[in-house]
Amino acid sequence: MSVFEILQRGVVIPASPLALNAQRRWDERRQRALWRYYSAAGAGGIAVGVHTTQFAIRDPQVGLFRPLLELAQEEFGRLDSTRAEPLVRIAGICGDTAQAVAEAELAAGLGFHAGLLSLSALKDANEDDLIAHCRRVAEVIPLVGFYLQPAVGGRVLNYRFWRRFAEIENVVAVKIAPFNRYQTLDVVRAVAEAGREDIALYTGNDDNIVLDLLTPYRFSVEGRVVERRIVGGLLGHWAVWTKRAVELLERCHAVSRTESVPADLLRLAVEVTDCNAAFFDAANAFKGCIAGIHEVLRRQGLLEGIWCLDPHETLSPGQAEEIDRVYRSYPHLNDDAFVAEHLHEWLS
Repeated sequence: MSVFEILQRGVVIPASPLALNAQRRWDERRQRALWRYYSAAGAGGIAVGVHTTQFAIRDPQVGLFRPLLELAQEEFGRLDSTRAEPLVRIAGICGDTAQAVAEAELAAGLGFHAGLLSLSALKDANEDDLIAHCRRVAEVIPLVGFYLQPAVGGRVLNYRFWRRFAEIENVVAVKIAPFNRYQTLDVVRAVAEAGREDIALYTGNDDNIVLDLLTPYRFSVEGRVVERRIVGGLLGHWAVWTKRAVELLERCHAVSRTESVPADLLRLAVEVTDCNAAFFDAANAFKGCIAGIHEVLRRQGLLEGIWCLDPHETLSPGQAEEIDRVYRSYPHLNDDAFVAEHLHEWLS
């Protein structure tokens, strides 16, 4: 099965954090351990160089974008030799057109299968310029579109933009993450009406993960009914408790083949959202989102600490207590025992 068939089937794709030590220097050993964990947990792909990885890796004084992708090329190749299916390799791509094309060329040259294209740097660009930008990057690498919520640097992208975006031949998926039902619907309808059954839809809506995966979207297109589903997730939330995320996606896929959704799965949807609120610091406009992910991984022993490249980026007041609360409330959602069983081998 090709990586694009795997992508269309729907898999768990964690957005990879960056492993740092107490000196805020890159910890390659723990970076490898994280990726080994994701693979062992059953993830179908890994996204690197994205928001969860910290955009500051691109700063000249940090200079980690290329080294991180190079390490990923090496480690993902090793992991693929142990797997029945290859990992879908996705690289984050951002910046103006010159920067985005350069990042796409680097990623493609290092064997990444697709680029998750952020448009955050083009906040004032008009629709024509945005589409031209996307087309130019798509000439270099297959694209995963990215609808990022404005609260963390995205911009509103209307139905017409997504309809035109879906006409770009080298688009293979869209990560839908506006945290907004109306805007989510815009993307799904645009892809459906474009007739692009080869574009996989992935949730990035941390506040609605389970329901996104359970919902059938049906539209009347030229006199016929077209149904599309969000088939997987490309999520920072799935960078923690990943084994449980894989089990959850498998169950959602199974339920989607039936006509009814069990009540316990609806309850689980609420529990997952509650956990995400703690991890991502929803109470403080997501200021502690990356540190929150690090904190869970620190508790499991995968990361040494919660350090971010920016020393001011840390947990918000009360966030650790919220993480304590969801750990107590939903013990069935963590995979701590799985991590404890294998941590030594992943770190070796």
